[in-house]
Amino acid sequence: MTEHPPTSPPLLDIDEVPELEPHLHGVGEVFLAFRTQDSGCVSYGVQLPDGTRCFVKEATTDAAHRSLDRAWAFHRSVRHPAIVPQLHRIALRNGRTATVMPWREGESLYTPSGRSHPDSPRSRFRALPVPRILAALDRVLDAHLAVEAAGQVAVDLYDGAFLYDFRAAELHLIDLDEYRPGPFVLTADRLPGSRRFMAPEQWRRGAVIDLRTTVYVLGRAARILLDAGDDERAFRGTAAQAAVVERATRPDPDERFQSVGELVTAWRAVAA
Repeated sequence: MTEHPPTSPPLLDIDEVPELEPHLHGVGEVFLAFRTQDSGCVSYGVQLPDGTRCFVKEATTDAAHRSLDRAWAFHRSVRHPAIVPQLHRIALRNGRTATVMPWREGESLYTPSGRSHPDSPRSRFRALPVPRILAALDRVLDAHLAVEAAGQVAVDLYDGAFLYDFRAAELHLIDLDEYRPGPFVLTADRLPGSRRFMAPEQWRRGAVIDLRTTVYVLGRAARILLDAGDDERAFRGTAAQAAVVERATRPDPDERFQSVGELVTAWRAVAA
């Protein structure tokens, strides 16, 4: 009888390991690693023996550990086809954690260096036919209807959260680790996020962060992704769409759409 070597345990069946990276090399092929992320995480692309690809994110700082814990709770309450889910969590010997997600093909629309270069993902996305951009935006908005329904608000949504598969013409949402239940009162000087997307109240200690904040951030996403350049002087949408964006991004939360549902209804009425 021919003896077969024992198979490595599947990645999703292990609850605790001493160190993550040696374990990943033991269960599959680590074909990509991101080691210099601002989030305080190290991430890996792993291909398992059956061909399945996973994305694994490990917290390397206490702040990153708290963020991954928050993200785990968020993904337990929100499900949407556009939002890449967290499938499994692994405890590490140092008291921190790692999370396992399905791999999604695509390119991040945030490229800190050379982002205005014609070959950058963001420039290529902005050069797409407007209907394809509108389809991607509608997917973002639809996902945030699910976020709203779960009682969550958007924090740190920016173009780095947009993973676009140019071949399949499909947008995925990733790294929503700072999303949290709302409304809540900001107890710090500011929330994490990109200045280009953030609402005024996200910079003010004691401010209320609620659905109107999410409305502002989504309005900024529409404004930025539908513009042909970073200076926001070449909006590719219609005047009616620009009016919806203007209302969504007013400085006073009381003057915005009061929910994601209101924003989506108004946007779809002018984007049809």
